[in-house]
Amino acid sequence: MFNGLIRELATVISYTNNTLRLKANHRPNLGDSIAVNGACLSVTEIFTDGFSVELSAETRNNIATENLKGKVHIEPAMCLGDRIDGHLVQGHIDAIGKIKQINRHENGVDVLIELPDEVMALMANKGSVCIDGVSLTINEVFKNTIRLTIIPITFKESLFREFKVGRRVNVESDLLARYVAHQLGFSKKNMSWDEAQHIASLY
Repeated sequence: MFNGLIRELATVISYTNNTLRLKANHRPNLGDSIAVNGACLSVTEIFTDGFSVELSAETRNNIATENLKGKVHIEPAMCLGDRIDGHLVQGHIDAIGKIKQINRHENGVDVLIELPDEVMALMANKGSVCIDGVSLTINEVFKNTIRLTIIPITFKESLFREFKVGRRVNVESDLLARYVAHQLGFSKKNMSWDEAQHIASLY
């Protein structure tokens, strides 16, 4: 479990044979969970200047692997009792989004991200979303896009300052939204009153 708060910008040394080697100040233990651009990965090797993680076929098929170069966001897993400053993040990527617009304002940067239809039902105004490992608040939800506002400190301390229109990003929906959607059966076009009453009785 993670916070969605970036602890460090690590440098990619190599990405070969499904193994990603990173140069970082963070010193994990073997087997530790590390979120890399929002995806939860396990530490497989430790070096004097960093560590390696391995990407499964499932992970590779569901994240924007083209961004595993240069700098990446990393966040170690939370410890029991840690303060939660962002929101609860699992490191399980739901979809890959695409940046459609970037608009700078005097006290922030608006970013519009296009999302696949299957995750739009999990987006809500003022709800939470995790983009490349960064916990953010959704300011507006449109038909197939969401609008986020990146505050100056987040813009400065994350890779958002380097993002360009057209970049693909890893998207994780809010944990609670995911479970509520499952219970309500968003895959169904219609729900009977019996089904609705059954769901209500569970709470």
